[in-house]
Amino acid sequence: MSSQKIDLGGVVVATTLPFTPDPAAPAGLAVDYAGYAAHVDHLMNAGCRGVGPNGSLGEYSSLTDEERRKVVQTAVETVAGRGIVIAGVHGVGWHQAKHWAELAAEDGADAVLLLPPTIYRANRREIVEHYSRVNEVGLPIMVYNNPFDTKVDLTPDVVAELAQLENVVAIKEFSGDVRRISELREVADIDVIAGADDLLFESLVMGATGWFAGYPNAIPEVAVELYELVRAGKITEARDLYENVVAMFRWDSRTEFVQAIKLSTQIAGRPFAVETRPPRGPLSAEQEATVRRDTEKALAYIANR
Repeated sequence: MSSQKIDLGGVVVATTLPFTPDPAAPAGLAVDYAGYAAHVDHLMNAGCRGVGPNGSLGEYSSLTDEERRKVVQTAVETVAGRGIVIAGVHGVGWHQAKHWAELAAEDGADAVLLLPPTIYRANRREIVEHYSRVNEVGLPIMVYNNPFDTKVDLTPDVVAELAQLENVVAIKEFSGDVRRISELREVADIDVIAGADDLLFESLVMGATGWFAGYPNAIPEVAVELYELVRAGKITEARDLYENVVAMFRWDSRTEFVQAIKLSTQIAGRPFAVETRPPRGPLSAEQEATVRRDTEKALAYIANR
């Protein structure tokens, strides 16, 4: 059982990251730190519980070391105690992940989000060592199960073992199998956090504590409302809202989720650049049209309620 305590209830936004053209920057795109700070401030003012910089949505793997650290620092400075900052500290191996966790602690993050080793399909022993080493840093750890990206599925029995580490406090569940929510709650005394936007309603109904989310970048106030409706037991109202935005939410579970969420955020009226760094390229014309259709349909419903 973890000795760490942190309130993970609410909507923690996996923040997307704006870039601005700069020929001297990697791929000709520089991180727009001022734009990012304004976006984080907007999310906090909308009632979100906190932010998660340097997740996959934040394109952490395409950032330089200096950029990656400064993104966390910008998030911490902007949140300024109004909520929590859960920094992504993913790495190919524990030596990298632990390094990023140490910097996150130094820079004031409240907790870390941690995938198993990226790129390499680690075995159980290697997975346990990975988390054990980062556990030594002392920050609360939210385990991140994303078998689509890592090819490693953190099954309930593995999570139960990881939950014995004193600083493991939660798991962001992104397997796509809503049955995992109850299974995880049965075997591990940690918070289970909804990780897939298009399973948000089902996950909360099954007992997920919070939502580590992508699409609240575009509609934070509505996302907070949806979360609070379910938690308050107003299931019919929550389902009606969810059913009218879930087509847009499904882009959170697709390969082009970064590009889609950036575009949806822009369509929703935020002054947000849609450019992404390699390996991500622009959406195809067909994809862009579909994202626009799904987003505009959701926004129209929200506006006319």
